[in-house]
Amino acid sequence: MNIDKQALREVAEKATKGPWTLFSDIDTKTFSIHTPRDKRCENVIKWGGFDCQPNAEANAEFIAAFNPKVALALLDELEHYKSREERVTKLVMDNSTSWDALYKKLEAAEKRIAEQSAIVAAAEKLVRCKGRYHSELNYRALAKLFGVITPDLPPLEHENVHYADAAEVEITALRQRIAELEARKVNLSKLSVGEVMHMSGFSWDYADGWCAGNDNAIHEIRTAGIKVKGE
Repeated sequence: MNIDKQALREVAEKATKGPWTLFSDIDTKTFSIHTPRDKRCENVIKWGGFDCQPNAEANAEFIAAFNPKVALALLDELEHYKSREERVTKLVMDNSTSWDALYKKLEAAEKRIAEQSAIVAAAEKLVRCKGRYHSELNYRALAKLFGVITPDLPPLEHENVHYADAAEVEITALRQRIAELEARKVNLSKLSVGEVMHMSGFSWDYADGWCAGNDNAIHEIRTAGIKVKGE
């Protein structure tokens, strides 16, 4: 059922303010509605009430209970929860977008690594194959051109120190990179269903779904070797 909330609010604001009470005419056996402190029917709603109906009193009681004051309070509460829902939904969507972007970057990096590994393997195979039929000098030239290491060739005299220094630099860089990767942390709190329900005001099912998505994100991050704060 679609309710025009704005139209309902406008009508309620124009009506006599609540609370309302039920008025029963003993003589006529009809029911009317008025405000508690009116003076001799000053604020009585000019309406004869329900007559000759078996549930007349119940109908009149309901109308009195659902007065403009109550209607406006319910509309205000509905707007409050709608605003909270929009904020939480935006937060969930923003997190989802950021994780999607992170996953795409990770996939792209893995793809580049795979492509580069394939190129290096092909270049190494080509150099070693061609090098067998050429002189050592040509073999070294091909290896240098394609960046292929040649452990099957003895290092040149002037290269011994250079190779050792280069290896040390590379090892140091790798150690530093490993330390950086191990030190990475993502700040992502692990919340219970009750905590999410308290923060958002939503139902158990919605909060349970949010927690499941959050747990999955934590699992994927930890699988990638990244530490998670707030657990």
